[in-house]
Amino acid sequence: MPDPVRKALSLGAALLLAACRVPAVSAGNPPGGQDFTEIERGRYLTSAADCVACHTNPDGGKSFAGGRPIETPFGIVVSANITPDAQTGIGDWTAKQFDDAVRQGKRRDGKRLYPAMPYVYYTKMSAADVQAIRAYLNTIPAVHHDVETNQLPFPFSIRWGMRLWNSLYFEPGPFVADPSRSPAWNRGAYLVEGPGHCGSCHTPKGTFGGDKNKRALQGYSLQGWFAPDITNDERRGLGEWSPADVSEFLRSGHNRFAGAAGPMADEVVHSSSNMTEADLNAIAQYLKSMPGHSSPEDRPLSADNPRMKAGGAIYQDLCAACHHQDGAGVSHLIPNLKVAASVAATEPTSVLRVIIRGTRTAATQSEPTAPAMPGYGWQLTDQQIADVSTYVRNSWGNAASSVSAGDVRAAREDLQARSN
Repeated sequence: MPDPVRKALSLGAALLLAACRVPAVSAGNPPGGQDFTEIERGRYLTSAADCVACHTNPDGGKSFAGGRPIETPFGIVVSANITPDAQTGIGDWTAKQFDDAVRQGKRRDGKRLYPAMPYVYYTKMSAADVQAIRAYLNTIPAVHHDVETNQLPFPFSIRWGMRLWNSLYFEPGPFVADPSRSPAWNRGAYLVEGPGHCGSCHTPKGTFGGDKNKRALQGYSLQGWFAPDITNDERRGLGEWSPADVSEFLRSGHNRFAGAAGPMADEVVHSSSNMTEADLNAIAQYLKSMPGHSSPEDRPLSADNPRMKAGGAIYQDLCAACHHQDGAGVSHLIPNLKVAASVAATEPTSVLRVIIRGTRTAATQSEPTAPAMPGYGWQLTDQQIADVSTYVRNSWGNAASSVSAGDVRAAREDLQARSN
């Protein structure tokens, strides 16, 4: 090939390569202004805040598109669409409007949100963390799904009442670290009190649905379950659990004592199982520092009590094969009734639900088995369920109020009205 032709081809190839070459892009500042580092942090925080659990209808709904009914003591609130759809989601919201909703409980029109959206906890999040969550939500698929969120009956459907509610129960402002505590403890406090919003389930509520902060994390009945005491209480809480037990439970949904069921199973699957080991350890450290409250005067029913004898016979027939004579169960498979917080709880709600309807525990990557317990509501009378419930709540060191046949009857009626 003549030199002039060779040179011309080489020059043409060089020009073509130059025209097609893609400029290098920084991972932290890609085209369009996206920050991949912030988006990933937002994805993690969105998971830590468990947004998908509430903002996704479990009956075939698209992720984050809303439509999930959320039970409150005053009626049903339906979760909003938080995908980036401009008409029915948050696609055309400003950064301030999103921050106001998350941390101040305000809608775009200035009206107040209901606290089913846990802004009373999210207010402790930093502005940067909320901005990161919005950056992540901007990247998920937009779903056109119009939702009527307010389905509360009158007068609770009137939002102006939320101004009074907020004046009583809402203290806006970001988390303030305790300088006398370690960085890990403060991180755990931030996660529990802020994005994790643990108190929304585990803190008792007053007449108008506000937190009883003097009894923070001491347990509360909701959605047909009892969210147990998660303080370090020896009798009703996590006193027998080590920090490693707490971390393992949050990571896998199981540990040597218990398995997560009901709403807690959802939380583990969608949220805590996706958190870093450092954050789980921080949460464990914080929870283990929360003082217990059981009275040393609490005493179990006598083993000679007729209710205990009747319940013990039922336990022997139906329960002992799995939970064993001493209630110890099987590590990581069958709950240990001696130290399960829900067993000796101030209310028997979860015990009755599990005996009547049965349950299945969480399935996670590290613990995929998801053991199940069958329900015995079809087999046992109200009095028999009351007796066996009383027995397990007052055996092996447990000490809790006895259960009546009327309690069981009310639990049956409540469960019959529920789809889940």
